[in-house]
Amino acid sequence: MRFRPSPATVAVASLLCLLVGLVYLAMQIRTVFSDQLKQEYAGLVLETVERAESARDQVRVWQQLPVDHPADASGYRTARAELARRLASLDALMNASPSAVPQVMSSALSADANLTDTDNLLSNASSYWRAQRDANSADVRVRTIHIARTLIALAALLFCMLVTAVGMYAKRNRLLAGQSFEFERASLHDPMTGLPNRRKLLAALEEAAATPAHQASIQKIAVLYIDLDGFKQVNDSLGHRAGDEFLIAVSVRFRESVRKADVVARIGGDEFAVLIRTFSTEEELADIARRLIACVANTDAQMGIGHVRASIGIASFPDLVDDYRRLVAAADDAMYHVKRSGKNGYAFVTAAGRSAVS
Repeated sequence: MRFRPSPATVAVASLLCLLVGLVYLAMQIRTVFSDQLKQEYAGLVLETVERAESARDQVRVWQQLPVDHPADASGYRTARAELARRLASLDALMNASPSAVPQVMSSALSADANLTDTDNLLSNASSYWRAQRDANSADVRVRTIHIARTLIALAALLFCMLVTAVGMYAKRNRLLAGQSFEFERASLHDPMTGLPNRRKLLAALEEAAATPAHQASIQKIAVLYIDLDGFKQVNDSLGHRAGDEFLIAVSVRFRESVRKADVVARIGGDEFAVLIRTFSTEEELADIARRLIACVANTDAQMGIGHVRASIGIASFPDLVDDYRRLVAAADDAMYHVKRSGKNGYAFVTAAGRSAVS
């Protein structure tokens, strides 16, 4: 089974990764600040060591001078006192370190301490704190690289989340647009035959009747209203499945018998209508009506039924009907006139409102 995470799962996983990355970033930044403080502290200790070493150098100078004069002895004692003070400052600073460090021997802090012990103390302290400063500096560099990589990873994650969100939004919009199209199509088309319904026919009629601004004359349009004679017997004798198959087959023939610009609609039951967007003469409309009648007869013969025919009423605008909104009703009236006159034919609506049967 192939695992396909849902958008919510992807979003939660991305947010968790982002949260973990932010926590890790915060810890790294905190450690960097701590290492920088340790580095600065080591530098401060090293400065104190250097001052103590400078004081030790002064004592060494006084040691090399003869001590015959009392002033020389006083200078030597002063230098030893200054060295002891510097060593005391170094001891205090090292004892204040937040981490465990080597302790200074108390014997090395007195004014008369063995200078060899003092030299060892200063040498060890200098080596230790230089190593600490270098280690902290290296740790800061490493953690800075980690922070940079983490920021790059978080930026990439945010970019991926943004791209994913945009993709999900676009996919949802396409899905909604597709559903909207399907809903609109379902509301404007017959579900069984796929032909436009009455609502779609009236909208197309409204569009066809609108005269473009560049045309001076009114567009000539017509509606042919079709009713299937004897279709009820198909449902009664052969069943509704056979009736549905007949309607689907005849719908295909109707669609093939007119131009692509024309509209074939199923009004309901066994009634259809054809909107002719433009025509020249009534004979052209009559020829279309004869083709539609032949479609019904051919479908009836193909299915072996033997008694289904068609009655067609024709109304045109503006020749026979002065209001295009009355075309469907006028064509319907003409169709009923054909049915009363023997069926299986067509009739035009006359200018006076009467029907001429052919």
